[in-house]
Amino acid sequence: MTTLALARPTMPVSLTDLAPISLADLSAQAELLTRVDRKYVVPTSVLPLWLERIAAGTRILEIDGRRSFAYRSCYWDTDQLDSFLTSGQGRRRRFKVRGRTYLDTGSTFLEVKTRGPRGTTVKERVLHPDVTGPRLDTVASTYVAHRLRAAAIDRVAPANLTPALVTTYRRATLVTPGGEVPVRATIDADLSWRLPEPAGAETANLAGMAVIETKGASTPSPFDRVLWRLGHRPVRISKYGTGLALLRDDVPDLKWHNVIHRHLTIERGERP
Repeated sequence: MTTLALARPTMPVSLTDLAPISLADLSAQAELLTRVDRKYVVPTSVLPLWLERIAAGTRILEIDGRRSFAYRSCYWDTDQLDSFLTSGQGRRRRFKVRGRTYLDTGSTFLEVKTRGPRGTTVKERVLHPDVTGPRLDTVASTYVAHRLRAAAIDRVAPANLTPALVTTYRRATLVTPGGEVPVRATIDADLSWRLPEPAGAETANLAGMAVIETKGASTPSPFDRVLWRLGHRPVRISKYGTGLALLRDDVPDLKWHNVIHRHLTIERGERP
């Protein structure tokens, strides 16, 4: 079995036998900006078993010979943590705002996630330079305001959002036929959280584990059914909500209490 190194330490994933799919084809066939998400936290040792059992025809995103990609996301929130609290409390009008940088290429997208009908997640995004200051610029603030207004979220002033959390990780993306709707799954490894500068230097790192997220229709996908047969069920995990609860003593665990205390193996460290 071939081992693919996603980062140090390596993640033992047998991905080399899967047929590749280009970014253009993936976007055309299964962009899935409106979808039902299911998330799983699994030991990295489970990944080869899962990959061996998923449906024939599964393909993996490949760009310039790479099959895993480094990401950095900066989440923006109000001083009152409206995004964190409404998500953790399961509110209908919840939202996330983040800048996602693809570290292999340097491109950054400004993304807004809201809730659609029947529990779907709606992600809208626009290419935008990485925002490193304490406030969104005028273009970014205007875009966020439009997207939140379209989702009937009018209590948040985007110009007042500030950086709240930074995450880094490596991701591989799979796609497989899923009936009428193609289904995607992502594997995130080497996940690390930190608070933005000038907050404390502590980091929280997910040790020996990966986060699998399936993205498709309301019907469970082949990705999901194989995970269930291997004894893994969806859990409530949010990179933003979980990470903020891990690093800040002044916020509650909310709906992430179970995953934090029962499913995650966390290593604490200091950022370089």
